[in-house]
Amino acid sequence: MRRGTRVANSGGMSHPVRLSSTNYAGYSRCFATACTYKRAPVFRDAPSVSVVAEQFMQAAETEGCEVLAYCFMPDHVHLLVAGTSAHADFRRFMKLAKQRSGWRHSQATGKRLWQPGYHDRVMRDDEATPDMIRYIVSNPLRAGLVNTVSEYPFWGSAEYSRAEILSFLSEHRSRR
Repeated sequence: MRRGTRVANSGGMSHPVRLSSTNYAGYSRCFATACTYKRAPVFRDAPSVSVVAEQFMQAAETEGCEVLAYCFMPDHVHLLVAGTSAHADFRRFMKLAKQRSGWRHSQATGKRLWQPGYHDRVMRDDEATPDMIRYIVSNPLRAGLVNTVSEYPFWGSAEYSRAEILSFLSEHRSRR
């Protein structure tokens, strides 16, 4: 069966087929998108984003991962996550991050935060990390939310400062 094919489980609901767990473990890099429940525009203010981002960073540390880039769009989040040890587990990271952030959000608002599941892609060795970071932080620009990447406040990295990412983006743009 091809990756990405949907199959019905015993409850009649479909879910994406995941790769073998070994693809998500260790030093792998994974791109993920998680959507808010009913695509509610939850991530429109700094306090909402901050609470969730904090839980994602804590889950990353717990699971031996590092968030190389993130961007909170109004109704979803994009992440690039890398394992920092042989024991890192991307799937456990996502489960823990969504669980903890969902609980915190629910306690504050009384509302559900996440849709079930998430979309992911294990990056191939030949795929450049800077290209994926560029893709992630440029999402608000492509969506027409801002005129420049630097205007959007809800993206960042646990590894790189915003200034480092903006510098890289401007250097790369000038070479084209």
